[in-house]
Amino acid sequence: MELGFLKPLFARPGPWASVYIETTRATEDAQKVQQLRERAVASQLIEAGADAYTVRAVMDKLAHEPVSGAPPGRALFAAGAEVVLDTPLSVPPAGIPATWSILPHVAPLADLRGDRPACLVAYIDRMGADLELRDAHHREALGQANGKEWQGRGHRSIPADRYEWHYRNKVENSWNETADIIARELARRLSESNTELIVLTGDPRERRAVFNRLPERVQAVTVEAGNGSRSPGASTSLLDRQIAEACEKFARDRLESALDRFRVGRGRPGEHRETAAVDTGPGEAAEGMPAVVDAVRKHQVATLLLTPDAADAGREVWIGPGVDQVAVQRGQAQAMGVAKPERARADDALLRSAAASGGEVLMVPEGMHGPAGGLGAVLRWSM
Repeated sequence: MELGFLKPLFARPGPWASVYIETTRATEDAQKVQQLRERAVASQLIEAGADAYTVRAVMDKLAHEPVSGAPPGRALFAAGAEVVLDTPLSVPPAGIPATWSILPHVAPLADLRGDRPACLVAYIDRMGADLELRDAHHREALGQANGKEWQGRGHRSIPADRYEWHYRNKVENSWNETADIIARELARRLSESNTELIVLTGDPRERRAVFNRLPERVQAVTVEAGNGSRSPGASTSLLDRQIAEACEKFARDRLESALDRFRVGRGRPGEHRETAAVDTGPGEAAEGMPAVVDAVRKHQVATLLLTPDAADAGREVWIGPGVDQVAVQRGQAQAMGVAKPERARADDALLRSAAASGGEVLMVPEGMHGPAGGLGAVLRWSM
């Protein structure tokens, strides 16, 4: 999960109300069930010490929930009588109580939002491409990337004489220009957005021509799908399935790659590696609470690795108002210049620091060999 969307939560002081609520409405008494859920949220926040104005802001937001009940859950974060972030969830949250704490309790988001990447889909033909942005919850038309019109297009007969070659050559050159335009637009949008994956669909020859013109770094995150069309009203069911499979594979490969880098780069659990015995590429690894806390404080973390319900993730750390003011012990926080250190969950504090430095977080499923204690990091550079 990319963490950029969380930055507004860390740009203002707490305390924070954090609410994870199921919005499924599949039963006849769904409205009554939802009212009970909302009352439980209010009770939990009041019992935790939340102020009345912030509780009211949360309840007003929940009251305007869409009737459809899709997506299956929502997460709300409020402070100072204002809901700062309301984000949909891919998985219904089960048994997560509403909390009132110095930091927003954002750690469950990594598991509940799902790890499906934002995807840029290009529907390609000889005239250009329609562009669409997809993520786990939305589709958004992004306009078109069209080539130059040429007078040779249309239902014109091609003379069987010496001019035929010139005609066909102009058609080919026109398409090559169009493919160049589409490739440049895709590369631009990839670098200027949170898009992680590009899907090319449409005419096979044209989409292959576009792929060949993409920069190598863009080709690495681009796949082709054979069941899409630019024609209005074309069925998308097979394409939707292909895109879902491509997104799942992308997320799985990303996690496996991060874990490979972590396993190669780590030292003994909880300790830093002063030197590397082998060349581990662009980053080393940190494992265990002291090492990961030190890494996020130095803005070294490229990828934070968490195991759900891990022992280390729920431990307390000491923090100050600055995003890099996090320490394992109170005295360490005071040594950083924090006059009044406060306790916070380790996972929330580490996510705050990682978000500030442009990192990401990946969840390591139960049963997969990951960091000891459920907490680790792949670093941007060696320790």
